[in-house]
Amino acid sequence: MRSTLRGWGGVTAMAVVCALVALIALCLPRTAVTADGRSAAPATHTGQATRTQAEEDCGSPEKQTLTPSAADGDTIKAIKNRKGEKRKLIVGVDQNSYRWGYRNPNSGKTAELEGFDIDLVHRIAEDILGDPDAVQFKAIPTNQRIPAIKDGRVDMVVRTMTINCERIKDVAFSAPYFKTGQQVLAPKSSPVKGYDDTLAHRRICTAAGSTAYSTLEEDQKDGELPSTTDISTTVPNQLDCLVRLQLGEVDAVVTDGALAASQAAQDPTVQLKGDAFTAEYYGVAMKKDADDLVRRVNQILVDYRRDTANGWQASYDRWLSATLGKDARKSEPPAPQYLRTT
Repeated sequence: MRSTLRGWGGVTAMAVVCALVALIALCLPRTAVTADGRSAAPATHTGQATRTQAEEDCGSPEKQTLTPSAADGDTIKAIKNRKGEKRKLIVGVDQNSYRWGYRNPNSGKTAELEGFDIDLVHRIAEDILGDPDAVQFKAIPTNQRIPAIKDGRVDMVVRTMTINCERIKDVAFSAPYFKTGQQVLAPKSSPVKGYDDTLAHRRICTAAGSTAYSTLEEDQKDGELPSTTDISTTVPNQLDCLVRLQLGEVDAVVTDGALAASQAAQDPTVQLKGDAFTAEYYGVAMKKDADDLVRRVNQILVDYRRDTANGWQASYDRWLSATLGKDARKSEPPAPQYLRTT
């Protein structure tokens, strides 16, 4: 090229080329590397822009998350800069979901929160703040999970929260940490056989703001659920549906199979009816602009899955194997896929 660029015209052309090269270099995201070799998040807004585009084309919501990073951005720095007793991770959880997030009356006078979700919260706190107990738990009803995040009442929600296209318009999710699906729970003596025509003229309970209710509503409009099925009964917390079922106020409950199995373990007179009729994934929910926190949680999840001694598998064995079976493979989420931000 140099041989063709002569005189002032050549100088001008070279200047244009140099300017273009400089512009391209400035536009490329800068990726740092941490001391342990993990990549840090680029200090750009490409994550937000890419996520916005992904929302518009949402087909697989569980893949609409950012690449893992161990870097401390503004969100994490603000958490770390909290002083004294307030230097804690504030997390919205459930306190009524047996083996997920619940208060065990046999754990002592304090009846501390325990369960699969709670184990994950402690792991996140340990990674970010260096102390697994540096957590302020806030019990959040199902329909308050997104408002609690958007209002800044919590840093994140870890509460058997399904990732779906509607929700990623309001909050950011981590990569999936659990796979489940909607199932029907009913008394063992009930003629209900599953998610089929046996639900005609039956009353179903769901939690307000849950994917179960939105699925029933959509399926009824599409004719996939009998029009005579009454889906009007909604409650703040999923456990309230089990109480309604026990009182005879409803005929069945529709919820995530993982939660339904735990409820069946609490009451031997009820059982799961039929197979799961959806495939869903739980994720950690955070604020839309908390890119650094999303990336950090995704890195924690990568490490958590790899930790065979004290990670995902150990937590499953402790809390969920009794209700979901010893083989955890059907509950393991697939290998994570991340948005391309470069």
